[in-house]
Amino acid sequence: MLEGKKLYKQGKYREALEFFRKQKSDEDTFAEISYYLGLCYAKLEKLEEALLYLEQVVTSDLGFAQAYQARMLLAYIYCETDRFRLAEFELEKLSEDGYDSVQVHSALGFVLHAQGKKAAAIHQLEKALEIDERNPTALNSLAYIMAEENIRPGVALTYVRRALEQRPDHPAYLDTLGWVQFRIGNLTESLETLRRARKKWPDNNDIRSHLRVVMDKNHEAQQQKR
Repeated sequence: MLEGKKLYKQGKYREALEFFRKQKSDEDTFAEISYYLGLCYAKLEKLEEALLYLEQVVTSDLGFAQAYQARMLLAYIYCETDRFRLAEFELEKLSEDGYDSVQVHSALGFVLHAQGKKAAAIHQLEKALEIDERNPTALNSLAYIMAEENIRPGVALTYVRRALEQRPDHPAYLDTLGWVQFRIGNLTESLETLRRARKKWPDNNDIRSHLRVVMDKNHEAQQQKR
């Protein structure tokens, strides 16, 4: 087992996968082998294969850290495959089991918002900030949801600026800032910010969509002035 773990830690996921696939498991080693097989498949972006093993891990008696990581990975995979209700189940299970972390609450916020549960999403992100008021991911996510729903954009602006203080060039945070600025009515600032975000992350659909909306609105405003 040590050789396989070493390969995994070195980032040699294919070699680690082959190692663990060759291992004969018994009652004592089944859960741990399944855990590493799930991790390797996830790293290799073979998500359905990863699910098969990780789902076995979360029903086993494997340790605290492994169970936490397995459920978080399950939630991530379910999000990536648009199975948000299943992701919510995994994250709620972590919360029920006492895994009260910024990561769990932030992920729950994202999953709930994806299902249109905006009040519950905001509540989870506020709980994340109660644990760590400076967490940039939670700050940005909360600001983004508030901007999307056009809820208290002035407060959202404060949140995203606090996130950007820590990571000034993060394209997702810049996108949120630009979208908040648009909601407030600052079209010129919004255009400038969203163009910065697009330059840093040109393939992101959300940034391109937001920029298109703001450009259209700005063009409309310019036409009305003539």
